[in-house]
Amino acid sequence: MPTSHSGPRAAEFFAGIGLVRMAIERAGFAVVWANDVSEAKRDLYVAHFGPDDFVLSDIRDVRGDDVPAVALATASFPCTDISLAGNRRGLHGGQSSMFWEFARVLEEMEDRRPAVCLLENVPSLATSNGGADLRAVIRELNRLGYVCDLFVADARRFVPQSRPRLFIVGSVQTMPESGDWQPTEVRPAWIGSFVAANPELALQAAPLRLPLSAAPTLADVVERLAFDDPRWWGPARVASFVDSLSRIQTTRLEALRSSGGRVWATAYRRTRNGRAVWEIRADGISGCLRTARGGSSKQALVEAGRGEVRVRWMTPREYARLQGAPDYDLGDARTNQALFGFGDAVCVPVVAWIARSYLRPLVDRGLPSEEGAAVA
Repeated sequence: MPTSHSGPRAAEFFAGIGLVRMAIERAGFAVVWANDVSEAKRDLYVAHFGPDDFVLSDIRDVRGDDVPAVALATASFPCTDISLAGNRRGLHGGQSSMFWEFARVLEEMEDRRPAVCLLENVPSLATSNGGADLRAVIRELNRLGYVCDLFVADARRFVPQSRPRLFIVGSVQTMPESGDWQPTEVRPAWIGSFVAANPELALQAAPLRLPLSAAPTLADVVERLAFDDPRWWGPARVASFVDSLSRIQTTRLEALRSSGGRVWATAYRRTRNGRAVWEIRADGISGCLRTARGGSSKQALVEAGRGEVRVRWMTPREYARLQGAPDYDLGDARTNQALFGFGDAVCVPVVAWIARSYLRPLVDRGLPSEEGAAVA
């Protein structure tokens, strides 16, 4: 479903399956260029948005002249070397070092450099290499002429998924009166400490407030599969699942089983004391979706009630709903292809909130306003 290029123009680096595009289009931006190196993600992107704006290429082969003039550039650069679940090589790792390629492209754009950029990554960027990696990212953006803001937002405020992410907004505009760095939900105490410890960095804090509306529940996300659907695990596999549970987890499952109606919970496979076990979340939401490269990264769904228990892997449509993209066109994507694409993506309503309340006012008026920053 290609869109017209009628709003402020944007370029989407590390585009994946296009959920950043889906989000910023809700604020009226028009993506005119998108890039990713993954053919599997490209196929999903093209199935939903059409082929016109997507460039399949390693970012190391992209030059500034290849990117059209845009008002906004977005970059969800790889978190593989930064994530606590990764190898922690930081910005020098083979994947997360792609940030430097993004910065190089911006530099090569020269006077066509976008006025605003949005970077997204895992919160552990703040602790990678003792904080040196976050400092390096902001220092490089400063060198390119951007004053930076940083804040965090968790998808659980918008969807039933625990997915905290760190966002950096770079702007060529400096706010006359930057807000303070006192602890809030979007700027926890560590951000204020980081700012205080790095007075040489050009930083500013826009007024931001998360929306107050209630997020959907897991029950709003779950596909209602028939009891005889082959995707439900067989008795032996369910028994193995149950046998792996600790005493606390068994008690949790029994509470679900004794419910008078159908209830749902999500579960991850963990390794505890050298043994593979399953752990069921107790808070009624999903864990953070991950890239489905192996069984341990996939999330299972437990359906229970009236004395029964069923277990299966979560479906691509459920992943899409948990990322705030319920109507995403999956085309003929393979299951693991779709799980990989959504697990490696952003939560649409989170980025849409940022785009409406922050990025669009920056582009339209040069500065975010108190009123704009409060709009959900």
